[in-house]
This record gives sequence, C-alpha cells and structure tokens, in this order.
Amino acid sequence: MSVALTTSDQLSTATIGAIGTGAGLRTIVIGAGAAGRALSRDLQRVTSFGLSPVCFLDDDLRLHRRRITGLPVLGTLDELEEVIDATGAEVVVLAIPSLPHAAVRELGRRSAARGVSVRHLPPFLAALQRDVAGTDMRALQIGPLIGRPEIHVTRPGVCDVITGKRVLITGAGGSIGSELCRQVAAFGPEELVMLDHDESNLHRLQLDVWGQGLLDNDSVVVADIRDRERLHQIFRQHRPQVVFHAAALKHLPILERHPCEGVKSNVGGTENLVEVAVAHEVERFVLISTDKAANPTSVLGATKRLAEMVLGEHRGSPTVMCSVRFGNVLGSRGSLLHVVREQLSSGSAVTVTHPDVTRFFMTIEEAVGLVLEAARMADGDSTYVLDMGSPVRIVDLVESFARLLNVREVEFEFTGLRPGEKLNEELFGSGESPEPSAHARISRTRPVRPGSGFRALLHDLYDAARHNRPDEVIEHLRALVPEYSPVREPEQALVTAAVYPDDF
Repeated sequence: MSVALTTSDQLSTATIGAIGTGAGLRTIVIGAGAAGRALSRDLQRVTSFGLSPVCFLDDDLRLHRRRITGLPVLGTLDELEEVIDATGAEVVVLAIPSLPHAAVRELGRRSAARGVSVRHLPPFLAALQRDVAGTDMRALQIGPLIGRPEIHVTRPGVCDVITGKRVLITGAGGSIGSELCRQVAAFGPEELVMLDHDESNLHRLQLDVWGQGLLDNDSVVVADIRDRERLHQIFRQHRPQVVFHAAALKHLPILERHPCEGVKSNVGGTENLVEVAVAHEVERFVLISTDKAANPTSVLGATKRLAEMVLGEHRGSPTVMCSVRFGNVLGSRGSLLHVVREQLSSGSAVTVTHPDVTRFFMTIEEAVGLVLEAARMADGDSTYVLDMGSPVRIVDLVESFARLLNVREVEFEFTGLRPGEKLNEELFGSGESPEPSAHARISRTRPVRPGSGFRALLHDLYDAARHNRPDEVIEHLRALVPEYSPVREPEQALVTAAVYPDDF
C-alpha cells in the first residue's frame, strides 16, 4: 500500500488508521531530517514521553512515498492543515532547527488555527538547558512524572479570541508569560504587547518570539504593574482588547518573609490592572492564580486569593473576567526539576521538605492551554481549574526523574515544611464547589463574593503594606480572606538523610 500522500484526497482512511496508534498525544513531526528522525525514534521507543508521532511532513520531495523510522512522510509543509484534519493530530513539533523564525511563526499560526499546540526543538529542549538531540527528550519530557497522560487542552475556538485582536501579556518574560507569548503570537493577533519590569527577560523573550532582540519596537514594554498611571499610559497607546495577567511575586518562602511586597504586587498590582482594563474597555481579562489560593496557609496563597476576589468585585462590568488556578508547573524557570537536576548532577542529596509531601503538577503546555481555553470560555463569574488527576508525592517524582537521567540511587535530605507550606495542596476552597465547564477536562467554580466592608479593609491592607508593617499586613489578610489560616512556624526536619535505592 502506498503511504506517500501529497494531496488531501490521498489521505485515505485505511492509511491514517494504520499509523499513530500509541497512547500519547498524536503528533506530526515537521522535518524528516536528522533531528526529526532522532526525535521520532525516541518518542516511539519511550511511550511514557506522552507524544505519539503519526507522520512526518517535509518539503524534500525525495522523501515522499517513503517511511522513515516506521512513519510515513505524508506531504509538504503546505499540506499541514489537511494532514492535521486527517490524522486528528493534537501536537505539531517543528524539528528543523534551521527553520527561519518567519516560517516558524507561520506554521505556528496555521497549527493554532486548528487548535493544535506547537512545540519546536530549540526552546523545547532548552527548558532544561540541554543540547538539541533526540536522546535528550528523556531528560525533558515530564508528562510521565506527573502520574497521568499530558492533556491536550486548546480547542479551535481559541483563535476567535486572539486572531486579529490586540493582546497584552503582563509578566511576559517569565516562564509562563513567555510560553503564552509564543502561543498567542502563533494565533495571528493584530498586536502582541509584552510587558515586564525586567528588561533582560524582555530581551530574551524578543529573541525567542521574533528572532531578534533589538528592543526597538513598541511590542516590548518595560513597566511595573504597581504604577497605575504608567498602566493608563500603556493602555491609551495600545488599546488592548485581551489581557493575560501573569505578573506576580510567586516564591512562597520569599513572601512569608516579605508579605508587604506580596500585597503590593499580587493584590495592588492586580487591582491596578483590573481598574485600568475596565476604564479602557478591555474585552477579556484572565488572571493567572494558583492552587495555593484554595484555603490558603501562606501569604502567596492569601494574596492570590485576594486577587481573585478583586476580580469578583467587577462582575457585571463590560470587561469579561476570569481566573485560572495552576498547580506546580514542571519545566518552568526555577521549578522543581531544575533544582533536582542540579542536585543530582552534582552528586549531592536532593532536598525535600517532607517524605509525604504531595503537589498537583502540570506541564507548561497544559498551563498555557488552560489560560487560552479560559479566555475562550470566560463568563465573567468563574475560576477555572485543570483536571490534574491525583496529587503526586514529591519523593516519587524525584525518583522517576532520576531514572530518566540514569541515576540509579537517590539520597534525600528532609528539611521539614517551611512556614506557609501545606503537606497536601487543594484545588477548591471552603464554600467552593467544582462544576463542569465547556471543556471536559476543565472544572470551574463560582468564587464566594467579598463580604461587607471589603473596600475599607482593602484600604487598610494597602496602607499597612505601603508603610511596610508586616504584622499588620498578616492581620488584614486574615480579615479579608476568612479561610486564610497562616502557618508561621516551620516544622522540624523529620529525617536528616536517607537513601532510596532504585527498586525497578
């Protein structure tokens, strides 16, 4: 049977049914050269990577009517849409490292229009600072570590929210913000405004998204969300229609020591953005929150819960608002895997707070897909949460990661839970009930509305933060967020060190 399919009418049901029967996300590999072949072999050999390649696309006509690493070359890059539709692909991986950035953006735009997530080798592999090689996939692929298959979140309707619109992303230089910028750019917005207070982050981001880092155009904006007048200036200039708010202080131990700064950024900065967005008639506003906002025990959780409540105050405004709650995002800058990888490579013990501590985990692609889907589904009165399965024990995740790196034995040092940390996280707080959404793998909840006197209490909180009075800030947070139960004293270390042999 012929497997070379160079036009849409040649994509027969029989042929398509014979390929890509793996359990992972159905994946088209763009490029059948050395990088694509190495990638395809690894993905087929190690099914726990979570990506199941179904075919190649390549403009080299000599490769057509051939199978490479067992997969058919189904056509050229011009036939991307037809092959996506015929194969039911959920992911496109660009495996041509030399592909010009303009071509990358165009392929991304075309894939996104079909609701397909796009990944390409250089940033994909650089997430853990590894060289471009197919065998390095086992050090990068984090789907098997989270105890469930990776979820393809984005649906085709997302393009209606982004395409042709003016989009502003705060915290654009961070791990989530930068991936969000890459994916939003692929949907063909009229304008993408990338805002961050760190110029180095913006320089790196512009290089990644546009292929140049000259910092000489209006798409890159240096600003602090604490500065409301500056935000008004930016909104007057760019007139954004969609805002994704990813800027925040997010490191839990830092905010336990500096709660005033958490209030200034996570609460005050969010309120600035919300009020400016409403004043400038933004159509949609999406706040990135955290699972730590559910029954918070930390300043991080309390300030993010309060940020959700600030959005709730504007229910019924012309700007449609929603929040999304993330679990821990594996592969993001400064995330658990980066720390563990450094500790394993140096031969030192891996530090874990508690042998039984668990967390909910998601991949960067899932996180950004959740944000985009929330923007599509937003009804002005919901917080959205991805179905992340059961929480994962950190010790189990570290041991699984060590095996992927061929580390046979892991030594752990248990340091004890830090102030504000929970042993087990939650997704929904007291008084919140999960409800189904328009997406089968995303739940929503309708947050409890702020009580009477909310504005006066919020004013007192801001005053205490502005004058850098941390004890008062904690008391005001407790008054504003009744479910906030601060854990101020760290738990003593349970075990100083232990060795967990590889049982597999």
